[in-house]
Amino acid sequence: MIKFTDGTKKQLINLHNDLNVGLEGNILKVIETSDDDDFKEYINVCLNQDIDTRKKRVEVTKRVQEQNKQLIEWKNKNETIQTELKRALEVTNKAKLDAENNLDVLIKKNQNQMVNNIVTTSLVVILGVGFITTGLYWYTLFKGVENQIIESTWANMFSILLTNSFSIIGTIMGVKHMQNISENKNNLR
Repeated sequence: MIKFTDGTKKQLINLHNDLNVGLEGNILKVIETSDDDDFKEYINVCLNQDIDTRKKRVEVTKRVQEQNKQLIEWKNKNETIQTELKRALEVTNKAKLDAENNLDVLIKKNQNQMVNNIVTTSLVVILGVGFITTGLYWYTLFKGVENQIIESTWANMFSILLTNSFSIIGTIMGVKHMQNISENKNNLR
């Protein structure tokens, strides 16, 4: 046990009365107070204040721990939400790319159908005009009609048809070439 002198005891009591500063902690348990009632009362007051202070500290610690627990739960929920958002964004981006690819395929299909229609129609017109002109030419040959005009018309018609055929084929090849260049540029991005 620790014993204080009478002067030290008075100083401690005065310090507590004047500034409300008292001893605290485990030291209060080992101080000898049997011979002085005033000092005994001072130690009891300090012990009660120490108990109250410890209770307040424990309450604050529990509150802080509860708040930390809530913050950790919120953090985990936030991370879960962020992970779900990232997954949703990835799925959305994949769906967007699929839609763009499907659109490209549909556009190419439509372009190919259009080119096929143009080529088919052009061939039908070219062959039709060629057969009609040839038929008229043969008709004039067998009838014995003057066919010099029809002969030159027939030759001109075939040259025009041949020129138009090459023009159509060249245009289609040019469109296909431009599509390939466009696709290559898009693939490089």
